[in-house]
Order: sequence, then C-alpha cells, then structure tokens
Amino acid sequence: MHVPGILIAAPASGSGKTAAACALMAAFTKRGLTVRACKCGPDYIDPMFHREVLGVDSRNLDLFFSSGDELREGYESHLSGADLAVTEGVMGYYDGMSMDSDAASSYDVSRTLGLPVLLVLPGRGASLSLAAVIKGMIGYRPDSRIRGILLNRVSGMLYPRLKEMLERELKAMGHEIPVVGYVPEDEAFVLESRHLGLVTPQEMEGLKGQLSRAGEILSRTVDLDLVLRIAEEGAGPGISGGAASGGEEKEKAGAKTFPGRVVRIGVARDRAFCFYYKENMELLENMGCRLIPFSPLSDPALPEGLDGLILGGGYPELYARQLSENRRMREMIREAVRSGMPCLAECGGFMYLHDEMEDGEGNPYPMAGVIPGRAFAAGKLVRFGYINVTAADRQQAQSGSYLQPGETIRGHEFHYWDSTDSGHACRAVKPDGRRSWECIHMEGNLFAGYPHLYLPSLPVFAERFVRRCAEWRKDSTAGGR
Repeated sequence: MHVPGILIAAPASGSGKTAAACALMAAFTKRGLTVRACKCGPDYIDPMFHREVLGVDSRNLDLFFSSGDELREGYESHLSGADLAVTEGVMGYYDGMSMDSDAASSYDVSRTLGLPVLLVLPGRGASLSLAAVIKGMIGYRPDSRIRGILLNRVSGMLYPRLKEMLERELKAMGHEIPVVGYVPEDEAFVLESRHLGLVTPQEMEGLKGQLSRAGEILSRTVDLDLVLRIAEEGAGPGISGGAASGGEEKEKAGAKTFPGRVVRIGVARDRAFCFYYKENMELLENMGCRLIPFSPLSDPALPEGLDGLILGGGYPELYARQLSENRRMREMIREAVRSGMPCLAECGGFMYLHDEMEDGEGNPYPMAGVIPGRAFAAGKLVRFGYINVTAADRQQAQSGSYLQPGETIRGHEFHYWDSTDSGHACRAVKPDGRRSWECIHMEGNLFAGYPHLYLPSLPVFAERFVRRCAEWRKDSTAGGR
C-alpha cells in the first residue's frame, strides 16, 4: 500500500486545526483525490466534520486506547482505496495524556505512524516572533517530523513577506522547512463553538457549502502540490517503528461471532445522541450484531425485535424538552431496561436514563426514569480526560454482567453536566494514578455512567454484552415476549 499521509498539528488548541484540515480535505477532494480522514485522540466532534466534508467515515487514532501495532493496523485498514490521508491533531502538538508527558499526543501518533507534520501557526499580530515559535516547536524533539508551515489568519498582502522572512530565518537556523501557504481571515474558516467544543455538523446550516468555499480558497492560497510532496514521506510501508504508548498489549479484538439469529441492537442516533467510536461499532458488527439506529427525539417507538440498547453520548441537554415530550419513547426504554434488556448508556445516554434532566437554563424535564435522581448543569467542566475504569471488588460489582471485579476498560470523560448519583460500581482512575472517583451503575444487564468506553481495549466486555443480548432474547422469547 502506498498512500501519502500528513498530520495537521498546532502549538495549542484554538489555532485553527479543524478549519485548516477540513479545507485541505475539501481542496484535495475537488482535485479528484479520494481522501481519508483521521483524528488524534478521543474526540467525537471533529470526525463528524470530516465526514460532512468527505462523505466518508473518519477514524480516531489514539495511543491511550490502542497499542502502536493496533494503531498501525487500524490506520492501514482505514486507508484502503485512498489517494491521501489527512490526520487532524489534538490540542498542542506535544500535549499528551498528562501535563508532563507527550504519550498519546499528536507527536506520539506522528512518530508511531511515520507521518510528516504540517504545523498550523496563527500569524495575526506577529512577525519575527513566529520564527522563534517554529524553532521551539521543531527543536523540542529531535524527531519532530515538522515538514511544513501553514500560516493562519494572515492577509494576502502580508503573506509573501512573512513567507520570505520565515524561510530565511529557518534556513539560517539549519531548517529547510517551507511555508506552504496561508489561511486568510474569512467567514468560511469560522466554526462555532460551545461547551463541548465545536457544534455538531447537523446544527450548522450550510456547513458543507461553507467548507467547500474554504477548500476553494485554500486551493488558491496553499501550494497543494507541495503539501502532497510532503505527504509522500508518510506513504504506505513507511509506517513502521514507533513506541507502543497504549500500555500493556491487549487481547486482540477479533471477529468472534455468536450462534443463532443475528443479535439486533438498537443504537440511539440523532441530534441529541451522536457520539460513537467507529471502532466500537465495528467490533460489535464483527461479533455478528446488526446495529439498528433509532431516534429518541423523533421516533414514535423503539424498533421492533431489539435484543439490546446502546445510548451514546451527545447533547441531550439541548433537546431536553423534545426528549421529554416523546413520552412513549421514554416509557418504552424504561420498560425495556427494567425487563432486563441489555443496555449500555454513556454520558448523554446516561443522563437520558435519569428521572429528570436539566436543560441549559436549569429547567428540569422528566426522562426515562431508570436512574434515580437528576442530571443537572454543573456550570463548569466536571471531568475531562483519559481514565481507566475498574470494577470495584465488592458484591455490587459482582452482580454486573460485563465488567468483573478487578477488570479494567479504558475510556474518557468530558462533560459539563453532573448527576446526583453517578454510581458506585466502578472506579475511574487517571492514567497517572493521582486522581480517582466512583462511577457507573452496573446492575443486572445495565451498564450506565458518564465514562465513554473504548470497547476494543477490553473485547471481552463487548463479548459479554452480545452474549447477554442473545440470552435475553432467548429467555424473553421463551417467556412469551
């Protein structure tokens, strides 16, 4: 396989990585290239922008969730049939899973996959100081792999002088690194934000047209041929080496299947519930599941013949009134979970299962009524970052179906809403071990809490879920369901 690839990085969040990456993808797609998108880290929202631009799935590249070998295998599989891969970085280029570590950073992904890096550098209100920033970014690690500079928020009038000065200064410092172009001040590159980051694509009217315009602009302000030549450094068999930053090797997520009728799992998918890892869905499908999308917002009822439920994350707090008004759906989900139907609910899905949930103004609305208590606006970021979720060694955990006492699955949390009862069946521990807290309701066939889980980090968790779905269907059918 020989697929050129490039990683779009920046010194910090808010530098314009997403707009630049999407515009570059749009520009190359207009050239007739088949582009694949990737996103470093656990982010859900940026990959939705990638899909909106390209019409193809994006893939998360995460060295906390995956070993180096797993990352390379997943990346190569994702690139099948592509002409170019564009990977969007996360946070600052060297920012890793803890404040003093570059593990699982964009830099870590770059060196593991052998990807050259295009550094997006905000240029507004600066000139020679930009050279100092670039020098620091390049020199901080001897294998920085930074091969090009893309200036953001500069004028077409100033750009030629900035490019000449920066390339001259870099050459004097011993770095033959080109400035490949610039992103001008234009509404086409402005993407709205909210408390969880960028808004979801479904909410941004005209997003596709906007990013198409951004691609047209970059086709004039960026040397796309030069970007492609840089990307050739990251082509195909060159993706080798690199340390496995994902910790211990894990049991490989194979395509284990279960006998009998296909297991039908309802997956909540709409504007309120839209945060899902592609790898989680692929793992379940490889185990023989059929994933049935449904909308808690607008569907009048659950799909027929379901054997299990997955309620993912998203923005349910923005649609609290609509979710509450769909009373029949709330009642059907409550009845299904109480009857023992296997259910995985995380973050937004967990909030939906509460007795009540507050909207952004603090107004409470009735929800599914499975979890006692209220999901409420905390007014601040409650939890953020990677976690290891371990089942507690107690009787409460022993009653759970999917995570046994002492077992650990990897995940992350990122939420501004909290709960009057976040659960006590598991303990979430930060990777550095310095902080931990109780979480998760794990009773019978229900596993619900704020953590977003990465199922391939513990495939047996998914296997147990699928098996329970199959067993519940068999038992329910025998009982007259």
